[in-house]
Amino acid sequence: VQLQASGGGLVQAGGSLTLSCATSGSIRSIDFMAWYRQAPGNQREAVATILSGGTTNYAEPVKGRFTISRDNAKNTVYLQMNSLKPEDTAVYYCNARLLQSDDMYYNFYWGQGTQVTVSS
Repeated sequence: VQLQASGGGLVQAGGSLTLSCATSGSIRSIDFMAWYRQAPGNQREAVATILSGGTTNYAEPVKGRFTISRDNAKNTVYLQMNSLKPEDTAVYYCNARLLQSDDMYYNFYWGQGTQVTVSS
């Protein structure tokens, strides 16, 4: 199983970026997908989560600015980030709890991270 994150980059404050994370491999089911971020010197923190039925949850600092969505047919999760602030600068990681075709239990998997830099 691989999670491939993309879409990061350098943007000015107030700008927008959309991150994507495509999951590939022999997957039977994905019940939880999320975006985390880690800024230098900080712990990794959850940004947004989405369940298979579409229920979402957001960290307080990004509420109203970020939108998480998923395409279940493509096993892909997105993060639309608007009104970006310098404090949003971090490496963003995708995370998924999924069941592989030959497994009995769900496990968590991480993507490789994509850098988002917001200049003031």
